[in-house]
Amino acid sequence: MAVDETTDRLAAIRHLALDMDGTIYKGGTLFECTHPFLAQVRELGISYTFLTNNSSRSARDYLAQLKKYGLDVQPGQLLTSGLATIEYLKANHPDFRHLYILGTESLQKEFREAGYTTAGELATDEPDAVIVSFDTTLVYERLCMAGYWIGQGKPYIATNPDRICPTDRETLLVDCGAFCKCLESATGRSPDVVLGKPHPAMLQGILTQHQLDPHELAMVGDRLYTDLAMARVSGAVGVLVLTGETTQEDMENYPDPPDVVVSDIGELGRLLQNLR
Repeated sequence: MAVDETTDRLAAIRHLALDMDGTIYKGGTLFECTHPFLAQVRELGISYTFLTNNSSRSARDYLAQLKKYGLDVQPGQLLTSGLATIEYLKANHPDFRHLYILGTESLQKEFREAGYTTAGELATDEPDAVIVSFDTTLVYERLCMAGYWIGQGKPYIATNPDRICPTDRETLLVDCGAFCKCLESATGRSPDVVLGKPHPAMLQGILTQHQLDPHELAMVGDRLYTDLAMARVSGAVGVLVLTGETTQEDMENYPDPPDVVVSDIGELGRLLQNLR
């Protein structure tokens, strides 16, 4: 994108959709630039919503985590792929009430609080649908039972497509997308629908809530195939930060480059400040 066009798109931004892990923090470490950046955009009159594909925690647990980081975030400023899945079910499958959820207790509790019941481990406890998420408490027997119901033809919904979760630890965190590939290998089925980023529903609610045109919203994140793909399909400004999964080399080889590439959100804040 030409420099003038990039400048015009950044100048039009009224709201930021901020990815969390890899963008404002990594694993358990908050980036040093996060607090100054959020203060800066507030002073500029730019509002923001935190988004995460990580479905291992409920929105309530994420709000508690953000509070520990010293971030004052209200419930309306946070959207998770778990919440997006609940909203999708309510809108598209109101008859689904009993679910087999391959997920953490935190996520299952969030579904129960939304009015759903959760199926147990017996084949006699038949669910209406199977939900597969980023289950950091994964138990082999539960993976097998999810595969059983998927193989029986039950509606199959994934909360997010991420293959790995960013971390500051020396390990690899296998995420929901990789679980789905495992289940596909075993059952021959991929999910009927994959929610979370880049599904456009993740941004549509923000556009509606804040009465925004797509060009007034920037999706800021560290992943090309989720954050930036969703910006592209939604017509929002795509801002890639190089503090998470994507490297400069990845970006250079990508056929559909982001609108803006910055080293971190601090650099984005400086760009926005200069345009004001």
